[in-house]
Amino acid sequence: MTNSTFSVVRLLVRRSLAQHAVATGITILSVALASGLLLSVFAIQSQAYSAFTGGPIGFDAILGARGSQLQLVLNCIFHLETSPGNLPWKLFRSIKDDPRVSLAIPYAVGDNYFGFRIVGTTDELFTRFEYQAGSKFRTREGGHFFDSSRKEAVIGSFVAQQTGLREGSKFSPYHGVIFDEKMLHEEQYVVTGVLEPTNSPADRVIWIPIEGIFRMGGHVLRGSGDEFKAEAGVEIPDEHKEVSAVMLKLKSPQSGFSLDRLINRQGKEATLAWPIGRVMAELFQKIGWVNRVLELVAYLVVVVAAASILASVYNTLRERRREFAILRALGARRRVIFSVIVFEATAIAAAGSLLGVIVYAGILSIASSIVRAETGVVLNVFQYHPVLLFGPLGMTALGALAGLLPAWSAYRTDVSENLVPHS
Repeated sequence: MTNSTFSVVRLLVRRSLAQHAVATGITILSVALASGLLLSVFAIQSQAYSAFTGGPIGFDAILGARGSQLQLVLNCIFHLETSPGNLPWKLFRSIKDDPRVSLAIPYAVGDNYFGFRIVGTTDELFTRFEYQAGSKFRTREGGHFFDSSRKEAVIGSFVAQQTGLREGSKFSPYHGVIFDEKMLHEEQYVVTGVLEPTNSPADRVIWIPIEGIFRMGGHVLRGSGDEFKAEAGVEIPDEHKEVSAVMLKLKSPQSGFSLDRLINRQGKEATLAWPIGRVMAELFQKIGWVNRVLELVAYLVVVVAAASILASVYNTLRERRREFAILRALGARRRVIFSVIVFEATAIAAAGSLLGVIVYAGILSIASSIVRAETGVVLNVFQYHPVLLFGPLGMTALGALAGLLPAWSAYRTDVSENLVPHS
């Protein structure tokens, strides 16, 4: 195609799109919605999988009561489940002293503050634990970590954002992991620090000394098998203490294999969730059919958008046949007429695809805020995924294909028949 011919085609396409601006705009919008949905489905699917199976977790394994490994991970890492049970303190001491374990941090749960999980733990979570290689929890300027001997608390950044709590604020916990305003505890805690954002589930947690969970009003310890209630000013014997889980950093992958065999296959008292990424990957495999359904819906929407391009261009042919006949009479070749229609369909698809990226950003922003509020996991709108490149290109190519049928119809326009004026 020569430059002059291409200029004619471009002029005719621009003129047609402007002449049918309303129909063109609606078609572009439908393509944008379809393209944005397609991009969102694949991007959210990919990012969610990566975040839940390999995000900033920091721990290698979780030791908990006998039961489901998935329940342990959801409860202790993502704070979405209830505890399957408790472990006696002696098991915590035993695993902490195991030569295969480099760090063991106890968790005790059972309370909340307006739905945000309260986790009792030790100060090693802040002094020794790294939620990412080289990254430890840090408080905002002016804050500090709690004193294990006092009723103090450290809160995640999202908790601070949603509740208004800050350094120096006082609050009382509510019993249970589900908020019930009737279950208010009498104990009052002082916020000593707000953690800097980690983009992990830790941003949705309130951390207090584990001793505070043991001594919380209404709590009963059963570490020895018998019920024990802590008394103010009286030390709690280790035999009565219990924990919801023990978070572990292992010295090597071989340590994980060894402990898995010892605890899960030979033992009957506890469960080791290891490796955490594999446990979550199995969950995604079980619900993989949901992703396939969403993908199918997205593909169908794209097909509908391509059909709308075909219908939009085809509906303009009747009023343009005389125009094409005149062009043919003036010397325009059939391939020029064919090219005009194909380029017009391609232009509509390309414009819709570009606008679809904006739709994608809007969908992912909304999805990200929902996922963060519910799990603490953060989705990145600007994270690259191959679909962000190949999606718009594929949508544009599909639009060009949709233009072939009306282009062929225009190609076959009869000059003599369509030059006759209609009365």
